[in-house]
Order: sequence, then C-alpha cells, then structure tokens
Amino acid sequence: MALRLHIFDAWRRVARRYGFREYDGPPLERLELYVAKSGDEIVDQLYSFRDKGGREVALRPEMTPTLARILATRSRAMPKPIRWYSLPQLFRYERSQRGRLREHFQLNVDIVGEGGVSADAEVLALAIDATRELGLDETDFAALVNDRKLVGAVLSEVGIPSDRHGGCIAAIDRASRVGKNATAAALTALGVSESAVAELAELLDGGSLDHVARRYRSEPVQEAVGRLEEHAAILGAMGLGEYLRFDFSVVRGLAYYTGIVFELHDRAGELRAICGGGRYNRLLELVGGEPLPAVGFGMGDVVLTELLGDRGLVPGEADRCDYYVAWVEERQRAAGLALGRRLREAGRSVVYTLRDQPLGRQLKAANRAGAEAALIIGPEEAESGEVTVRELRTGDQTKRTVDQLLESATTGGMLDRQTNREGS
Repeated sequence: MALRLHIFDAWRRVARRYGFREYDGPPLERLELYVAKSGDEIVDQLYSFRDKGGREVALRPEMTPTLARILATRSRAMPKPIRWYSLPQLFRYERSQRGRLREHFQLNVDIVGEGGVSADAEVLALAIDATRELGLDETDFAALVNDRKLVGAVLSEVGIPSDRHGGCIAAIDRASRVGKNATAAALTALGVSESAVAELAELLDGGSLDHVARRYRSEPVQEAVGRLEEHAAILGAMGLGEYLRFDFSVVRGLAYYTGIVFELHDRAGELRAICGGGRYNRLLELVGGEPLPAVGFGMGDVVLTELLGDRGLVPGEADRCDYYVAWVEERQRAAGLALGRRLREAGRSVVYTLRDQPLGRQLKAANRAGAEAALIIGPEEAESGEVTVRELRTGDQTKRTVDQLLESATTGGMLDRQTNREGS
C-alpha cells in the first residue's frame, strides 16, 4: 500500500500540474460497452457474468469506454477541451505473468474536444512527466511514437489492399514480441507479396521517419509525417525531445485508434510497455455521444513497480510522522493531548502513547514511529507553557513555547528544523 500510494501521489501531482480534473466511474459496467469497442473476442478476457437483474455485466478491464459513456450524455454542455484523469482499479481474466496481473491500478488521462497535434503532445508530455516524477529519466525509458494513418498509408503504398490492413496491423503489433520470421510468416499468410514483406521488415527493423518520408511520397504519407514532425517539435520545445523515438511497430492493436499512437518502454527492453495510448476520434460516437476528437493513455502500476524495483527506486516502508508528543508524568498527559490536538488541527501528523509509559520507552516509540521530533512535556514545561523539542536524528534539543510551535506548524515550517537552527 505504501508503494501504491507513492505512485498514486506522483500521478496526481503531475496531472494536477497539467490542469486535469479527476473523475471516476463504477467498477461494474454493461458487457456491451466493451464489445462495442473491441469486438466479441474481448469477452474471453473479462470477468463477466449475468447479474440478478438478468443484465450481462463485466468488471471494467479499462477506463476509456467508461469515460466515453459518461461524456456521451454530458459533453455537449461542457466547455472544450475536457481535461480529465482517473486512477481506476481494473480487472482482466488472463494468465498472470511479470508485468501483467489480473487486477491492477492505472492512470488514465484524456483530452476530449481538441483535434490538433498539440493535444497529442500534451498527453504524451504528461505521461513522460508522470514517469519522471518517480525518479526515472531518459536513461531508463523512452517514448516510442507512430501514427496509425501513416501505417495505413504505407500499407497501401506497398500494394496491400485496404481489406487486409486490419490483419497486417495486428501482425505488426505483435512483431516486437514474436520476432522477424514469425511476423514475415503472418504477413505472407495474409497474402502480402514477398517484396512488400521485405519492405515492412525493413521499416520494423528500426526504419526512421526520414526514411519513410523519402521512400513514400504519397499525400497521406506526407501528411502523417508532417503531424509526427510537428508532434516532435512541440515536445522538443518542452524539453522532452530526448525521450522520443519513432517506431513503426507501435500501432496499438485496438482498432479504435485513429492517429498518433505511443508507448513508453524501458530502455533495456526487458519489460512490457509502461504506458500506451493515442488518438481515438470515434469512440464517443460508438456509445451514442457527439463526434468529438479525443486523445489519451493508460499507465498501469504493475510494470512501473517492476521498473522502480529494478532501478532501486522503491521507497522504504518505514512509518513516518511529524511529531511524537511525550510526557514525563501521567499528570502532564492532558497537556500533551491538548498539544497533539492543536498540532493535528494545524495539519501535522502526531503520535503519542496510549498507555502509561516511562519517558524512555516513549522516546523509543518515537523513533520506531519515524517521528521527526519528540515534543516533551514535563512538570517544568507544563508550568511555563513550553515544550522541549528533541530532534530525533541528531539529539539536539531546545525549548519553545506552545504558541511558537503552533505558529510554525500553521505557516508550514518544520518545527524541528527551526529548533535545530536556534539550538546551534
């Protein structure tokens, strides 16, 4: 839970810095919501059942259909663009393995109502910063970017009819996992010519965007290349250009993506995608909403947790609190409880003993609680209205009035740091 909250806190901080508002929806949705988006084959991957009212329902496997359902009835009255994020708990009935579990949490971020490339760049920038917020940098992960329209245009250029594009995109989507030979065999089985298979293999083997632009001169290809170049320029201006890499194999297998798509991957290539998303301009229409452009991503906690562990960035699980209030004698308990209450009202975390204990045992408990400082009240302090503040890391201590402590707590200063400066 400590690690989960560490990740959640980082995600929320970044989403709020980008001006996004948090939303949520029910964990149980009608099954047809997912079938409409992904087809009947999705049912085998879901926890689905018939409820007591005879409705076919499922535990949500992803959040975007819920977002589309919510906005289908509300978006017309909302100012655009809509900038929303959510941290849903998701479920998929599939084989558990490293980086993929049957239950996980996810950061979902979407901009709805803006069709320009700037929105695509904005959500990818947020995804990169949400990962950086946890201590990872350009040496740890990269953002792999492509455009579904570019892929379709290239497939047409190499002579593949449009009715076979879906199968080819599925084969390209699996290319990084199954390897060159299996990909070539899958494309050949779809009736793709030997020369076209060879061209696609060259693109999948690290073909650059410049190479695509020079080799394929059709208008659809050049338009898609222009979008990706504009996308890269925006992220470069944000100072995030070093994270970007064009990758023709990134197509995001789900059919509802309609434009720029991306995934975040660890540089070592040892894990599944950290994050994936892209442009989806027709999803709201599929669930009865207005035809609004949209772009978004989902970032799961499972792969991210693996990567943080590999990089030694998992925070310690020690308990932490701001202050431990201790009293020398039982008759000072009331003063200690009153001080603790006032500090909590000022926003500080406070712990104290719940039984009659000698001061030495209370101070040991303060260390176990991870307190920054112990606030000690004895007969002298109770009489004078002061508190002895002991910084537990250094043992330095001094006396302060209760009013000084409360003023510092209210204004956001750390009492122990002020005490240390004054004591020295």
